[in-house]
Formats: sequence, C-alpha cells, structure tokens
Amino acid sequence: MLFTVALLVVTLVTAAWLYSKYCHNYWAARGVVTIPGYIPFLGHSHKLYRTSYPRWLYIDEVYKNLAESKFCGYYEQLTPTFMLMDPELVKTILIKDFDHFVDRRHIRLTSKRDGVFTEMLTTINGDHWKGIRSVVSPTFSSGRMKGIFPLVALKADALVDYIHRQIKSHSALPLQKTFALFALEVISSCAFGMETNAFECGGETTFNVMVEKLFAVSFFRKIKLFLYLLSPRITSFFKISLTAPEIVFFENVIMETMKQREKGGKRGDFLDLMMEAREDQKDPNLKAPKYPLKDATIVANSILFILAGYETTATTLSFVAFLLAQHPEQQQRLRQELENIVKEYGTLTYQGIMEAKFLDACISGMRFALMETKLALAKTFLEFEVSCAPGQEQMEFAKEIRIMKPSPDMKIVFKPLINCEQELARRDCDFSHTVAKEEQ
Repeated sequence: MLFTVALLVVTLVTAAWLYSKYCHNYWAARGVVTIPGYIPFLGHSHKLYRTSYPRWLYIDEVYKNLAESKFCGYYEQLTPTFMLMDPELVKTILIKDFDHFVDRRHIRLTSKRDGVFTEMLTTINGDHWKGIRSVVSPTFSSGRMKGIFPLVALKADALVDYIHRQIKSHSALPLQKTFALFALEVISSCAFGMETNAFECGGETTFNVMVEKLFAVSFFRKIKLFLYLLSPRITSFFKISLTAPEIVFFENVIMETMKQREKGGKRGDFLDLMMEAREDQKDPNLKAPKYPLKDATIVANSILFILAGYETTATTLSFVAFLLAQHPEQQQRLRQELENIVKEYGTLTYQGIMEAKFLDACISGMRFALMETKLALAKTFLEFEVSCAPGQEQMEFAKEIRIMKPSPDMKIVFKPLINCEQELARRDCDFSHTVAKEEQ
C-alpha cells in the first residue's frame, strides 16, 4: 500500500515537473532569448514579485544584461511573457501597428466585488474597449481641458501656498509627499468633484487616508495576488476578491456625487463631462452606441484617475524637481521660459503652458495628466529656487514592487524668489484675469 502511494506521488511529481519543463521551453523552441534564472513551476515570478527587491530594478538589470537583444522572453509561473527591448520596435507596435495590439492582458474576475473592473478602460478588450474609448476620449479634448484649467490652477496655487507655509518651519520638504498632495487635490477636485483640503490638513483627511490604504500592499493582499498569478481558477473557485476594500468607498463617493449633480450644481470637471456624454447618447437623432456610457462606466473610470494618476503624477513631479535641483542652469532656463510666457499673456494661461517647449521637454514621455503636471511645475519654479537637501545629492528610491519612485526620506529645499505677500495679492488678480479671458 505504501509502495503504491509513494509510486503514485513520484509519478505525479515527475509528470508535473516534465509539464513545467515543457512549458518553460516555449521561448527556446522559438529561438527567443530567455531571461536566465527561472525555476520549475514559478518561472521568473520569484524574482518579479519579491518584496526585498523592487520589480522595476530587476527589469532594469534585465535590459542592461540583454542590451544586444531587441526582445526577450520570460515566464510568469508557466505562462510565457514577451518583453520588448528595442525602442523602434516599441514605437512600431504602439503606433504604426497598434490596431493589431490593442488588447491588454486579460484579467479574470474572481468575485462579484471585482465588478468595477468590467468597465475600466485599462481592463476591457476588443469592441468593448473601442466603444467605451470612443465615448470617453472626447472628454480629454483640448477644448474640454481648457474648461478644467481654472480648477487645476487653483490647486497649483494651493501647492505654492502650502510650500510657503511649510518652509517657515522646515528647512527641507519631503519630495514625494509634497507633490502627492497636489496629485490628490487635483484628482479629488477634477474627477470626484470633492474639496478634500489636503494641503490644509497635511494629507490627514478621510479621502487621503483611503487613497494611501488603496496603494498599500499588505501581506494578505500579496498572498491573494500570488494565488491569482499562480492560478486564477483557484481564486475564482473560492471567490477570492482582488479588489481592495477601499474601492467600495470611492464607488459610494462617486455615486453620491453623481446624484447631487443630477439635482444641479455643475462644476465643469471630468465627472460633469462624462455625465454630459452619457446624456448625449440619449439623443433620438443619434445612433445608440453598442457599449453605452453607464453609471458603472463613469464610476470605474473615475476610480481609474486614482489608480493611474495618483502615484505616477506625484512621482513624475518629484523626479523632475529633483533633476532640476541637481542642474541649476536648466532650472534657470525653464524659469526664463515661464517668465516670458507671463510677459506675453499676463499670467500662466492654458495656451501658454501648452506652448512651453522646454517645459514639455522636461517631462517628455509623460502623457497622463499632462496639463496638470506642467502647471504644477510652472507655478512652483516661477516662485521657488529648488535645491537638493544637504547629503541628498543623489536620488534614493523606494523599495516597492509597483513603480520606481523616490524614497519617503528624500527631501528638497525650496527658496522663495519673491515676496510672498505681494505674490499672493498678485495671484488673486491674475487668476481673475485668467478666468475672464478663458470665458471670452
């Protein structure tokens, strides 16, 4: 009996090992360079998802070690995954031949709580994606963005005021946290229609706390993610939800805000724009879209603003500010361009910001929240000379698995260029002038 059981176990283990070896021969059989270091069953997952070493740093090492290759392959468990290395090939796929590579990786929903992802642009595929994109994209047109500009300008001014207050009692300010507050204020105002007063409360608001929890990767969440990557069928069978509980909070906030907007009180933000697009679809003279803009679509893509825009916007601003602090001559070049814009338009206008070539070059490649990022940089560097904090002349990165971003300990020094009281009075006058000009 024991011999039979042992033989059965050995047979099953051997069969599983052979199957794993067969799966891990996928790229070699096709002549594609394979990243070394994969192990049976897990592939490269033990390196991609370890907590002690950032994923982005591992990928950076792969790029350097395989610099001669245009592409390579690796394995997430038993699934073969393709990695592009050549910039020209990336451009070909994302621009010239994009119509053949529209779909993103399929995400298998494992619980009813994951329903918010069924309408999110980054998780849907095929005709569904095209249908939703055709409705949502017009809300990001230049004309619509001009309408959002005054709201973003208010938050950029609030960022400057916050820095002025903080430097009275602090010699240097936390790099990532400072710009994260700006990103939070813009998202809460323009996507959720809320005033969170994050600058006044130092980020200690309910909205901010929920955002921080949303991005925190707890041990339990890591276990759920690992089970999903190992086998989506297992998480689906046990109905293990991948959705963070905080998502429900944001769903409720958006639904409540939409109810209030339907009763009146529009703000001209993204939520209004999407609700207007939803109403436009009801026009009997227009052909009804195959995938209409529903309440669930508006909620999902409002939440996407947080998931796609919060850390990325704050990190971009942090990196640009730090690099300009390292290179004072380029900082002065940017400031000169911005001062010329103010001389021409009387203040920082939407048109002026979009025409600033060197400002655009500073964040070349950034496409999400482009106008918001540019305006925050413009307002900041018009009023402050920025320098590295003593002993922090080199960037230190956070040891996290999501994205490359500065360590929470990284700080930066802001030195006012003009008298604060005079500037606050001038800004109030300039902003009134901007609003009047945009309305014309």
